[in-house]
Amino acid sequence: MTLSTVSAKAQAAQSVPVPHQVGVLGGGRMGAGIAHAFLMAGARVTVVEQGDDAAAAARDRVLTAIDKSLSRGSVTASRAELDDRLTVTTDAAAFAGSGLVVEAVPEIVALKTQALRLVEAHLAPTAWLASNTSSLSITDLAETLDRPDRFIGLHFFNPVPVSTLIEVVTGERTDPELARLAQDWVSSLGKTPILVRDSPGFASSRLGVAIALEAIRMVEEGVASPEAIDTAMVLGYKHPVGPLRTTDIVGLDVRLGIAEHLHETLGDRFAPPQLLRDLVARGDLGRKSGRGFFDWKDA
Repeated sequence: MTLSTVSAKAQAAQSVPVPHQVGVLGGGRMGAGIAHAFLMAGARVTVVEQGDDAAAAARDRVLTAIDKSLSRGSVTASRAELDDRLTVTTDAAAFAGSGLVVEAVPEIVALKTQALRLVEAHLAPTAWLASNTSSLSITDLAETLDRPDRFIGLHFFNPVPVSTLIEVVTGERTDPELARLAQDWVSSLGKTPILVRDSPGFASSRLGVAIALEAIRMVEEGVASPEAIDTAMVLGYKHPVGPLRTTDIVGLDVRLGIAEHLHETLGDRFAPPQLLRDLVARGDLGRKSGRGFFDWKDA
C-alpha cells in the first residue's frame, strides 16, 4: 500500500458515517479529545478508565470540550443530547456493543498490548479495533491479537478538537476494507486522513521529532533561544507553531519516548539530546506541568 493523501472535503460527499457506537480506552487529554470528536460526529461513545477518579476526570474533560464546541455555535445537538450519548465507566465489558474501539493509553508497548488484548476480548468478531499510537509498530501490536486483520492505527493529533489531521496507519495484516473505512470515518469527523504504511514514527512523528530534536540541540549548544528558533520556523518556513512550543504541547516525556523508539529502530540521528533527558528528569514536561521550553503557568 503506497503513501497517499486524501482530502476530507473531497471525500465528504461519499464518506460513510462513523460507527453508531464507539469506544475509547483511556480518558486522558488524547482519549477525551477522541471521544469528543466521535460525539460531534453523531456516535454514542463509551470511555473506559482504570479507576473511579480517573473516570470522573475523563468525563469532565469530554464535557468541557463539548461546552467549548457549544459556545462556538459549531454543534447542532444540545448538551443534554450529547451528555446522553456519553458513557464513562471503569468496566471494559461496556465495549461489548461497540463497532469500533480506539485505544488511547500511554506509549508503552507492554501497556498497549495488554490494553488491546483486554479490549478485543470484549468485542464482537465484526468489530474494529484501533490504536492511537504515534510511533509504535501497528504490525507488532497486532501480533498479540486474535484478529489482527481488524486492527489499524488512527493517530489523532493534540489537541484533537482543533487538529485537522489523522494518520491512518496500516499494518501488514490490516484488512484493506478497514483502511478504506477508516479514511471515510476520518472524513466524517471533519478531518483529513493520510494513509501511511506501518514504519517507525509513521510520517508525522518521524518528521516532527527530527525537527524538534535538532531544535533542542540548537538550544543545548547555545545557537539561539527557544523563542528565536521557533520564530525562525514560524516566520521563515510558515510553520503555524514552532518545534519547541509544539514539543511543550505534545509533552517532553512523550517526545523523549518517541525519540528513544526511533533511535532504537532508525539509528543515531534520532538520539535524544541530553537537554531533553534533563528537562524530563526534573519534571519540566511542557504545558501539562506548567514549564518546558516555555512558561505555561498562566496558559
